[in-house]
Amino acid sequence: MAAESCQALEEAGTNAFRLASGSEGWVERLGGDVLISYKSEAALEELLSGLTRQGEKIGWMPGRIFTRFLPLKNAERIPAVLHSGDASLPLTWVVTEAGVCYEIDMAAGYSHGLFLDQRLNRAKLRALQPRRVLNTFAYTCSFSVVAALAGAETLSVDLSRKSLDRGRRNLRRNALDESGHRFLAEDALELLPRLDAVNERFDAIILDPPTFSRGANGRRWQVEDHFEDLLNAALEVAMPSCAILLSTNCKALDPGALERRARACAKGKRRAATYLQLGLPVDFPPGHGSSTLWMMLR
Repeated sequence: MAAESCQALEEAGTNAFRLASGSEGWVERLGGDVLISYKSEAALEELLSGLTRQGEKIGWMPGRIFTRFLPLKNAERIPAVLHSGDASLPLTWVVTEAGVCYEIDMAAGYSHGLFLDQRLNRAKLRALQPRRVLNTFAYTCSFSVVAALAGAETLSVDLSRKSLDRGRRNLRRNALDESGHRFLAEDALELLPRLDAVNERFDAIILDPPTFSRGANGRRWQVEDHFEDLLNAALEVAMPSCAILLSTNCKALDPGALERRARACAKGKRRAATYLQLGLPVDFPPGHGSSTLWMMLR
């Protein structure tokens, strides 16, 4: 990424962003450190060399370098390892995005805790100033944090209690009280009908499911097959005016495909909507990052 873009992000209070992206891997700045994700040893060496060259141009080099191998199968994923730097330093630290604090934890598993490609969508949600937000597949609750900073009540849903505990810490790191914010370790598809049954309604909903997973009851989830089921269930708890973020890493569902499926769901539920594509942040080139779409009910 160009030095001017790095400087602009830093001036905006952001020190977590992509430094470089390629077909065989990428480099993320995470505060004072970096994480290199790579598909081969040759790619790792190339990214390390590129990091040195870029560091000389922008006048910044990381204190530590972590590396993470990108396997073909999710079952083969392993946590990042320290490649260079002080091994005595903690594996948990804080980064900022537009002045908001998020916890990074290299010991927590394959993902460090913050999806950098969602930066524009987090900013959009905060700007919407919603009153009640449902954050499904919430992971470490970054969307709940920005919604809370805008004054919203939030409900964060994820199968992982550990991820939700990290979400609670993210709230506290931003001086936010937990009152008005709920955390449920449940299957979102099972929970949504129960929320509808007790007449819970939301004016912003985040739908960012995994491409593939298995629920607590062993039920198989495949986003290509079950996306409409999820959106239809979410529409039942959406207020008349509601902003719904649709997001996926599935390459078969680009923003155009998301919109076609969303339009079919809206028609089936007799809901009117407009659709907004924000695209990707400046540090994510085409072919990298999630496909996202805002469905604005009216």
